[in-house]
Amino acid sequence: MRRTKLSFPNAQGTSLAARLDLPADDDPIGLAVFAHCFTCSKNLHAVSHISRALVQQGFGVLGFDFTGIGESEGRFAETSFSSNVQDLVAAAAFLEREWAAPRILIGHSFGGTAVLHAAGRLPSVRAVATIGAPYDPKHVTHLFDRSLEAIEADGEARVDLGGRPFTITKAFIEDLEAHDVDEVIRSLKRALLIFHSPVDQIVGIENAERIYRAARHPKSFISLDTADHLLTQEADARYVGAVLAAWVRKYIDVPQEEVKHPEPADNVVVARIGASGYRTEILANGHALVADEPRSVGGTNAGPTPYDLLVAGLGACTAMTLRMYADRKKWPLDGVTVRLKHEKVHAEDCLDENGRPRKIDRIERVLDVAGALDEPQRQRLVEIANRCPVHRTLEGDVRVVTRLEDEAGGAEPPESA
Repeated sequence: MRRTKLSFPNAQGTSLAARLDLPADDDPIGLAVFAHCFTCSKNLHAVSHISRALVQQGFGVLGFDFTGIGESEGRFAETSFSSNVQDLVAAAAFLEREWAAPRILIGHSFGGTAVLHAAGRLPSVRAVATIGAPYDPKHVTHLFDRSLEAIEADGEARVDLGGRPFTITKAFIEDLEAHDVDEVIRSLKRALLIFHSPVDQIVGIENAERIYRAARHPKSFISLDTADHLLTQEADARYVGAVLAAWVRKYIDVPQEEVKHPEPADNVVVARIGASGYRTEILANGHALVADEPRSVGGTNAGPTPYDLLVAGLGACTAMTLRMYADRKKWPLDGVTVRLKHEKVHAEDCLDENGRPRKIDRIERVLDVAGALDEPQRQRLVEIANRCPVHRTLEGDVRVVTRLEDEAGGAEPPESA
């Protein structure tokens, strides 16, 4: 995943901080705008986990801080629910200018209510997802209901929200009252996916029910079971991202089997690693993979190791080759299981420059072939396994040519040997 820090102006010209997460090949199948929860920011862990899960499935996600929040400029005291909606529209316009118009809006909590109200202003948007969203923006007032009298009397009050002080104004409260929620949701005309936890202690599950009842089809609801409101457990956030990625493909006209490079000769495998850790995002022929290292060597064990992937390629190629051969011969091969193990072993007949045995790579491959095959057929399949293309590549002469990509996006020519 490639993460780029950006900024863009809102309707008032205030600079809003953002980040764009893209798949490894920088070619997303669709772009989403993510609106964070009330007084949170784009850096909330749940936002990052959901974005990563979407990016792994080929989507791009723009997360940003609303005016006066996080790294964005402006004064929070001068914002309102309406200005949050305007910030969302500005984020979508920025994406359209610089990349492509967003097709998905995602909103967490108060941000979920905002995306419901912003969607109607964005013709490019085809799908909307809310996560723990209140039905009515007025719901947020319960966070500072003890200060409502002071706000009414003095025009504003300083309130503590999540351990941080914020100025809430009378204009902010009045703006919350100015929205016809039922009409907005009823006229959404976009596919809607509602995520909510039945044990949410901040925004009750009844809010999801009201949104669902007000909306027209297509609409869907996903229960988040035991998740808390902020999705502090990574597994909950990644579940949201994975389900959302699968659901949204139907509504933005992405084929279920996306193939970006139909010709094998044109395929480029892209691997990208971030500023820390070993987790590596891989995009191969439009399919997203993850590689990592075990925790014992400093990884997070989020995926197979590079050697696991190498050996897996041999296993897959072996199984496919045997299947093709048996089909061509019309042999009764019911199935193939290939078990492989890679290790470094000392080779007595292979010495280093000091005359000592050096280690070589050894891959043990065990074939389990099912079906009414006679012994000559079984032995022939062993011979065919040794002829699979990846096997031949591993045992053949392989040259890896490495070069640097220049700043203009092209590739520098390889240095002469």
